[in-house]
Amino acid sequence: MTEQELQQYLIKQYPKEDEGCEWKEFKNLKNDFCGHEKDDVISYVSALANMEGGHLVVGVEDKTLNIVGTNTYNYTIQQATLRLTNLCANLSSEGLNIEEFITIDTNKVVWVIHIPKHQPKLPVYAHNKAWQRIEDSLVELTLERLNAILEEISTTYDWSAEIIAEATLDDLDPKALQKAREEYKSVHPRMVYEVDAWDDMELLGRAGVAINGLLTRAAVLLLGKPTSIHLLTPCVATITWVLVDGQDEKKDYEHFTIPFLLTVDDALARIRNLNQRILPGGTLFPDIVKQYDDYSIREILHNAIAHQDYTMQERVTMVEAPDSITFSNGGYFLPGSVRNAIEQTSPQKYYRNHALCQGMVSFNMIDTIGRGIRKVFTEQQKRFFPMPDYQIDQAKKEVTVRIYGKLINEQYYRLLKANPDLSLYDCIALDMVQKHEKIEKDIAARLRKLHLVEGRYPKLFLSAYTARTVDDKELKTEYIRNKSFNDLHFKDMIVQYLHSFGGATRAELNALLQSKLSDVLTDEQKIRKIGNMLYALKKKGIIRLSEKKKWILVKV
Repeated sequence: MTEQELQQYLIKQYPKEDEGCEWKEFKNLKNDFCGHEKDDVISYVSALANMEGGHLVVGVEDKTLNIVGTNTYNYTIQQATLRLTNLCANLSSEGLNIEEFITIDTNKVVWVIHIPKHQPKLPVYAHNKAWQRIEDSLVELTLERLNAILEEISTTYDWSAEIIAEATLDDLDPKALQKAREEYKSVHPRMVYEVDAWDDMELLGRAGVAINGLLTRAAVLLLGKPTSIHLLTPCVATITWVLVDGQDEKKDYEHFTIPFLLTVDDALARIRNLNQRILPGGTLFPDIVKQYDDYSIREILHNAIAHQDYTMQERVTMVEAPDSITFSNGGYFLPGSVRNAIEQTSPQKYYRNHALCQGMVSFNMIDTIGRGIRKVFTEQQKRFFPMPDYQIDQAKKEVTVRIYGKLINEQYYRLLKANPDLSLYDCIALDMVQKHEKIEKDIAARLRKLHLVEGRYPKLFLSAYTARTVDDKELKTEYIRNKSFNDLHFKDMIVQYLHSFGGATRAELNALLQSKLSDVLTDEQKIRKIGNMLYALKKKGIIRLSEKKKWILVKV
């Protein structure tokens, strides 16, 4: 086709931009294929896939469909298709194809990328974010759309429910079977006598890990003998505990395999849950608490086992550091966000490993009413400890949870203890402040109104409000250190220092002021602040930099 004919063809086939069609110039595919988020090919592919699928027309002028052409740099259609599936997590290759048009008169190249709809329950990600189109803008996937995708009815494959034809009761650990029976009775106390009358296969069938007298992979994961692990090949049914020191150097490690119903206790027993003695102020008697709440670390490990994507052939890991434990498992975080998980009050609507989860519920390892993650947060709140850190990498399909065993800032402990009526969300926001993370303006305003934070937004620090209610000299001293002095005071110090010693290098001035600046600032922020003060004094003509690279006073 000529350029004019191609333009008419595209206008007829793709007459308007909407949730299913985009026109983009993208003149240089080498840079525009995977460039800035919200403004490259893969972002638009994610956005179209997260609706009903559609078409991305590349090499045309927006709004007019005038042919401008795109430079593919000998990028073949096969290479581009493969790269799309690599860069866009969850993008199906079925239905994904690229049409190439080259005008015979002007030799301009236009690509039409045909994008399939996302697979059930699986949003498509680009740059580790899921996108959608709202009117003329590309935005991150809204909560409503995310929930709509996650709640879709599908025939999603349940790896854990697959029957292992050659597996028999002889492949299961007798101690695990006995514990399973005891735990089943504790979950169903009204059925104690009835359960005692069941044989092992009926118990497993009632627990959801056996089907018609045949064992599933879930049964072997939870109850299988270590020698039966070959039945799960190529799955890596392993929990790995690693001990590291303060410099992240590995000091010890151990692997734990099936039966998980028993070995989770062995794995958790390796964690050194030491006593912490905390002096909260206003008393000579310390608070003595364990580093870790037993429920929380057990819940997190059980969740990692339940929601692990066993097709990825990865281990569940626990990395114990002096002040925290980090748990990791492979797979998407199905609630979408931690906030969704915390706010969830009803049972999860979709489980990756439904049979495994059903068995873990039956054997008293997890519950199904959606409170597990929220309870981990509330237990940390009750202990006045830092909140867990969730790192959710949907593109790499990895969920990492870090739970703290030591205080980050004792003032956080004091504020929570002095304000027992704070909501969980207020505590989470205060935790973000102590970790120097940015919080929303309206949340900051609320915390400021409650006298919980101070400082200029967004660089907030925890308030010393408890100093007004508790006679604590140490706390008041810390408050004054955090408040620091104003810039005028420090500028006067610089001038007096230069007057007394005739001059000073930048390193000498840094040494003079760094320890006196607010503890809220990082070392890098302190250095930058000193530099700003020097620049301000220089601009006013008070100081200058000599040929020997020393700051000196300007002689008047």
